[in-house]
Amino acid sequence: MSATEQPPSESNTIQAVHYQPRTTVVERPARFSRAQWTLFTLAALAVLLLLFLFTARSVQLTFTPSADSITVSGGPAFEFGGVHLMLQTQYRVTAGADGYYPLDVLVDIASARNQSFTFDFVPLPGVVMLTSEPEGAYVSVDGRPLGMTPLADTLIDAGTRHLRFAHPRYQVLEIDVDIEGRNRPQQVSEALVPNWGDITFETEPPGAEILVDEVATGLLTPAVVEILAGEHEIQLRLDGHKSHRQRILVGAEEARTLPSVALQQADGLLSVRTSPARAGVTIDGQYQGESPVDIALQSGRSYRVQIFKVGFAPRQTRVNLTTGERRALNLSLERLTGMLVIQADPPQAELFVDGKALGSANQSVELPTRVHRLEIKLAGYAGYTTEITPRNGLTQELRIKLLTLAEARLAALQPTITTAAGQTLKLFDPSPIQLGASRREPGRRANETLRNVELEQLFYLGTQEVTNTQFKAFASGHDSGIYEEQRLNKDEQPVADISWADAARYCNWLSRQDGLKPFYLEEFGKIVGTNPTARGYRLPTEAEWAWTARHVEGSESLLRFPWGGALPPPDRHGNYADRAAAHLVGRIIFGYNDNHMVAAPVGTFAANSKGIDDLGGNVAEWIHDFYQHPVEAGTGPLGPVEGEYHVISGSSWMHGTTTDLRLSFRDYGADGRRDVGFRLARFAE
Repeated sequence: MSATEQPPSESNTIQAVHYQPRTTVVERPARFSRAQWTLFTLAALAVLLLLFLFTARSVQLTFTPSADSITVSGGPAFEFGGVHLMLQTQYRVTAGADGYYPLDVLVDIASARNQSFTFDFVPLPGVVMLTSEPEGAYVSVDGRPLGMTPLADTLIDAGTRHLRFAHPRYQVLEIDVDIEGRNRPQQVSEALVPNWGDITFETEPPGAEILVDEVATGLLTPAVVEILAGEHEIQLRLDGHKSHRQRILVGAEEARTLPSVALQQADGLLSVRTSPARAGVTIDGQYQGESPVDIALQSGRSYRVQIFKVGFAPRQTRVNLTTGERRALNLSLERLTGMLVIQADPPQAELFVDGKALGSANQSVELPTRVHRLEIKLAGYAGYTTEITPRNGLTQELRIKLLTLAEARLAALQPTITTAAGQTLKLFDPSPIQLGASRREPGRRANETLRNVELEQLFYLGTQEVTNTQFKAFASGHDSGIYEEQRLNKDEQPVADISWADAARYCNWLSRQDGLKPFYLEEFGKIVGTNPTARGYRLPTEAEWAWTARHVEGSESLLRFPWGGALPPPDRHGNYADRAAAHLVGRIIFGYNDNHMVAAPVGTFAANSKGIDDLGGNVAEWIHDFYQHPVEAGTGPLGPVEGEYHVISGSSWMHGTTTDLRLSFRDYGADGRRDVGFRLARFAE
């Protein structure tokens, strides 16, 4: 060790050294660049576009006239050169054209590669000015009254319309007019043809009063009188002369001069006055008019004068006038009366005779022997009205029981009606009904939840299901088919294999045959809604069907099965899955026999207690209501307002289990089925 070196000593200090850990480099995955993402997105879109082009259908939409605007919604759609590429689904097509109603339709795109649809725009009404010469003519279009000419800015539907102009003194004019429509102004002006003739009257001596049908014209001969076309009685009267009467036939626009009438001088004049006035007067059986009346008579002979008036005793006398005599004959007529005794229930009712209130209806009244209008009224009851003629010196009794408004409403309706196709419908006044079944009921399904429905409207229900013959009057090409070599298309078998929409369209067709407003709204052959105020035929509601099938008068409980409360049914009670159908269907009613393998002719089996056939068995039946499960609270008697499927009620010839034989069983569907048909219903008022 050198002298300069120092050995380490304990006093030397250890210095801290900064420590830097060893760094490990972790490689991160590479990120896509924006260009790469863009390329990927474009590739995905290209794949989607190719997939769309591969699956799309070429659809040609044609509008008459051409559309100003077209919108297609409900799915992807692209237009190329007037052709739309659309998927196989349902689209909504809306279009517009100036002067036409907007078009809004649903289009079902089928599987065909190329398809075409044609639509016709309906023109808006025309704005028509209606005038006539003379003014004041009453105008109607297609039987609908419009008012009195002149009529400005009258909206009339486009097309050929039947116009009728009627004026009291002119001939009725009926014409067909082509209304252009499309909200364009148009004028229709017509000159009416007079409905009278100009008839000239002359007498010798002149100055005679002219009467037509006992009505004074205010003219004296010679004069031209306008007389309406037709047959009339003419009377010419001149003081001191005999009246002249004759009947003439007048033609429209006729101008004629009648031969001059030489009036015979009368040397006597009889003035007849009666109390009350307007009594009929005859001389020797010849009618002379109503009192007061002046009658020219020859002197020196006796005449029989008769006076008559309804409700009064006739009077008769004889007169003999001297030369130049003028005599006044004043006669009072004796009123004839009869006694009427009225007994009314309720006793609070009031009596009105010829519109005059006479107090309590329970009374005796003496009335003249002429026709009287009797009314008996009481608030809360339907009034009673009749016409009665009391008989002189006799007492008549009238017993009246007023009906409540509900009783009168029911009494005013026909208990049964018959359609143009021959179906019979019965009237029902329903009570509230509980739909569904208890959870404890064997065979119950989950969709049979209990709910109460108030049935407030009277309705008619078909006594039988619609037959093949009846349906083919609407759709001649329909075939209900064959099942396991058993025909379902016989004339009197119930129609089957029809969709709910087919049944609804049949209801509308039959409504039009009977002049009723259709219940279902149609657009281009599709059912798009209902008109609940219409009285046309429809399918029964679920509540109506259940009430008619399950309600028993005088019983608080509802029927479980069509025949009662337990299986099996009595033999030949109805057409269910029986021994005869054992090789056709899976489940049958053990030991039951109805002698029909498939659907039986309607009315084969006994009706239920309400007179309705086959509410259980034969075919199940389409119901008006949309199917819903669970049914929303507060749903009205017409059922839900929208849905995809409709309810099917009742069992069929294919059913043989506890579940589907019960009257509360609910099925659903939209398309036709070999064991589903329908029956008719409609609101009564």
